Amino acid sequence: MSDDEQQTRKDFADAVNMTASQLRHWLDTDESKQVGQKPSGGGESTGHESGRHIVRILEQKQSDHTDADYAHMRKVVGYVARHSEQRPDGDVHDTPWRWSLMNWGHDPEKH
Repeated sequence: MSDDEQQTRKDFADAVNMTASQLRHWLDTDESKQVGQKPSGGGESTGHESGRHIVRILEQKQSDHTDADYAHMRKVVGYVARHSEQRPDGDVHDTPWRWSLMNWGHDPEKH
């Protein structure tokens, strides 16, 4: 395993603070399905699709991670970092901002 892959896994583990089970449960909620950018014509949002990929990554053995998985891990790390900086004022518990982050495996209310 390369140093880049090790760093990617570490950064991904820091960004994703939900378990596969928590994320799978979240992705089944109406709140999860109503946020995020959807392709023209409707369908699944980018974040919701990402969440399903994150669940697969979390459930895999590390030795089974593909180049596409590592690319997705880097995408997740970047999204969580950028979106976290846009935190709105006040209570964020029931906000699309938090729900979007949760679709990407990060619950900003968990420490």
